[in-house]
Amino acid sequence: MFATTSATRTFLKKATLQGAKTTAARAFGTQAASVAAGLRSPSSLSSLKRPKTLHHYKYQQQASKSAAVFDHGQLESRDTYNVSQTINGTDACMKIGLDKLGITNPTTIHRNLTYQELFEHEQANNEGVVVNAEYGPTFCVSTGKYTGRSPKDKWVVYNEGSESAKHFDWNEINQATTPQVFEELNEKAVKYFNTLDRAYVFDCFVGASPASRKKVRFVHEMAWQQHFVTNMFIRPVDPAELDDFEPDFTVINACAQTDTDWERHKLHSETAVVFNIEEGKAVIFGTWYGGENKKGIFSLMNYLLPLSDPPQLPMHCSANVGKDGDVCLFFGLSGTGKTTLSADPHRALIGDDEHGWDEHGIYNFEGGCYAKTIDLSEKTEPDIYRAIHTDALLENVKVLEDGTPDYHDTSITENGRVSYPIFHIDGYLKEQMAGHPNNIIFLSCDAFGVLPPVAKLSSGEAMYHFMSGYTAKVAGTERGIKEPQATFSTCFGAAFMTLHPTVYADLLQKKLEKHGTHVYLVNSGWAGGPYGEGDRMSIKTTRTCIDAILDGSIQHTEFKKHPVFGFDVPVALDGVDPSVLDIRSTWKDPAAYDAQAKKLAQMFINNFKKYEGKGSTDYTKFGPQV
Repeated sequence: MFATTSATRTFLKKATLQGAKTTAARAFGTQAASVAAGLRSPSSLSSLKRPKTLHHYKYQQQASKSAAVFDHGQLESRDTYNVSQTINGTDACMKIGLDKLGITNPTTIHRNLTYQELFEHEQANNEGVVVNAEYGPTFCVSTGKYTGRSPKDKWVVYNEGSESAKHFDWNEINQATTPQVFEELNEKAVKYFNTLDRAYVFDCFVGASPASRKKVRFVHEMAWQQHFVTNMFIRPVDPAELDDFEPDFTVINACAQTDTDWERHKLHSETAVVFNIEEGKAVIFGTWYGGENKKGIFSLMNYLLPLSDPPQLPMHCSANVGKDGDVCLFFGLSGTGKTTLSADPHRALIGDDEHGWDEHGIYNFEGGCYAKTIDLSEKTEPDIYRAIHTDALLENVKVLEDGTPDYHDTSITENGRVSYPIFHIDGYLKEQMAGHPNNIIFLSCDAFGVLPPVAKLSSGEAMYHFMSGYTAKVAGTERGIKEPQATFSTCFGAAFMTLHPTVYADLLQKKLEKHGTHVYLVNSGWAGGPYGEGDRMSIKTTRTCIDAILDGSIQHTEFKKHPVFGFDVPVALDGVDPSVLDIRSTWKDPAAYDAQAKKLAQMFINNFKKYEGKGSTDYTKFGPQV
């Protein structure tokens, strides 16, 4: 089913805002102190006003504009999700199995609250503020000291002789700690929750495919944290799904606590995110950042799925599907245009970030989206902008005195975020799973001006570029960058890959060959010279290249080999200037292009050396030749 705005946003008319408070908090960052204290002593919020009435918001105007591409029936809404339980009594923990974790004292357990209940709890607890986003009232929280992930504080227990000890790619990303450290931290987390009167428990699924999904339980202290995971993961819609729920994995989020013994534990700081694969548990200490919940589970899936029987491929990509069932995957790092280019009015969105590929096809791991808000506008990112209304959750976004969010103010952080359920997106696939992909696109923003706007990759070349995960940073993206810098991220998600990269590459290659999937490299970066000299590829050119991939016309054109990288470059495509396809001809000085191409090729070669000599598949020969 292909969802549209008119269907998905009618639920807003039913939203009640009893007692809702908007903020003009002049110092929103002061909430961090109360967050760290468990918000038992809420910060003072000045100039509180009642929110606009719903008829003031633009969702009603927008709803009339949408047009369905697919025939659709009953679509998911906030009202579909209603399996809420509030369990009271001295045996509350025992009734849902928290006692198996050692958590026994809380006498009130809020389990899988509805969106409306979460909204009311957030306000009653003073966990943040209600803001007047243009499309509807939205809750906003501060995550305090950490406004992004803390990758140096992520650890995995090395259990001697275990399967995880054998399979993990132990490195600076997958850092090993001991069972004793985990035991101490787990005990401290449990003791902390046993000092509380209540806890928020969310039982959910990771993976839209019933055949492949995993059951995950989150234990939180705050309502907004349950709100976040409610947005991000697959929500149970049938109360029977929660009967005798036995999680495959449990996350105890004790973020109000810190590891005061971190030096003795040989960790890097008092913040710790620690996974114990064999025990099926993780504990979080010292960071309130919502993304730790999301990406921790993604790392877990990157371990579990390739080792399942039959093996499945976890992927850091977006996915959409055409009305004829043709599926396309988009891989790309930040700044490559993945979100924008995978949003297509003629195609349904399966998901925007994390997917699995099993024997039946593609499925979304998640039930929502987690997007950056920096410089967000309706013109630049209409789908994200319009998704920010009731049930969305803003993190670390500046709130003005009139109660509206300012996405251009980065005084709190450049990593302001919003999470929202996928049914906020105009044009999502309700099932969130589809068949095997027809096409895969690797997106790159090449600031060196070397890569063509589109190239067709052989199976071996696809593995090489998949493992390379290339894009480039330019001045302004990070402090201190004055000229283009190559960035390589293994499998387009190095921070979350738990096994050796060739495990994922070998699995991808088998699936490509089995299902006849085509792979393309699309460059949304520069032509005519590097950043500062050449020009950025027009969005029209990039869209036209992608359209040619999706409609299959690119397969019928003539190709020629790139002299350095070796992949096939189309000689002509309808709607694309032939001189742009021949990227070398866009440079005023062809010799300068040749030198730049060799320079970039050497960066690829140097990066790929880390994959050599580990007894795994060698894809070196499919890379550039210098």
